[in-house]
Amino acid sequence: MTAGLRAFAALGALIATAVLAEDDKDNAWEFAVTAYPTIVRGGGNYTSAIMVAQRSALHLEARVNYESVGARSAFIGWTFAGGEELTWELTPLLGSAWGNIEALVPGLEASVGWRRFDIYVEAEYVRVREEGSRYLYAWSELGYRPVEWLRVGLAAQRTRAYGGDRDIQRGPFAQVTRGRITIGGFWFNPGSKDQVFVASIGAVF
Repeated sequence: MTAGLRAFAALGALIATAVLAEDDKDNAWEFAVTAYPTIVRGGGNYTSAIMVAQRSALHLEARVNYESVGARSAFIGWTFAGGEELTWELTPLLGSAWGNIEALVPGLEASVGWRRFDIYVEAEYVRVREEGSRYLYAWSELGYRPVEWLRVGLAAQRTRAYGGDRDIQRGPFAQVTRGRITIGGFWFNPGSKDQVFVASIGAVF
C-alpha cells in the first residue's frame, strides 16, 4: 500500500469513528477550504489549496501543491488550546505526501493571540524516501487587526514549490473577512526579481 493510500485509510478510519460517535452541538464538524492562486515572477504560476475538517480536538487536513507543484498530502492531528487574555492553540500533525514525491510528513500548526495581535506558524518536515533528501517547509504570519474585519501584517515562507535565489520569502499581507469568507493577498520579495504574489480565497462552514 502506498503512503497516500495509508494516509487516506487512516483518515477514513478516524472520520468513521467520529461520525459514529454521539453527535451534539459541542462536537459538530467544522470545515474550511482555502485556495492560494500564486503568481511567480519569471516562473510558472499555479494554485495550491488546503482543506480542513475539525471536530472538537480532532483535526483532519488535506493539501494540494503545497510541498511542491504536483504533490498531494493528508494529515491527522490533535488540537490543544487555552488562555484568556493571551490565547494559544497548538496542533501537532502526522501526514503523508504522494504524487511527484513520497514522504512521511510530521508537522505543526501553532498560533498565539494577544489583544489585536496574533502570530501564526505552520511547518512541516519532509523527507523524500527515494531521494533521501530532507527539507523544512514553513509559513508564518505576524498579524494585526485595526478593525474586526481587516487583518494586516508581515508573512514569511520557506518552500521549494517554485525556484528562485531566495531560500526564505518575506513580505506584507492583508486579509478582509466578511461573514464566512476571507480574501487576502501576500506579496513576497516586493520589488525584486523573485517577486511572488499569493492570493487567498477561503470559506468556513
